[in-house]
Amino acid sequence: MSETKYVIDPVCGMKVDPAKAAGSSNYQGKTYHFCGAGCEKAFNADPEKYLAGDGNERSHHRHH
Repeated sequence: MSETKYVIDPVCGMKVDPAKAAGSSNYQGKTYHFCGAGCEKAFNADPEKYLAGDGNERSHHRHH
């Protein structure tokens, strides 16, 4: 039995199972997975906003 490898949604910081992610995007050669369509849309609109910050702008409640 293999253990699930979770990744972090770069928009809201939630743990996401890549196999069950609501969406994913490729950016600069890396794949990012998202908990919901809202996070995916926000990331695609401005990936650098979510990758360059220190995480303080993450708020799961803002976009859900």
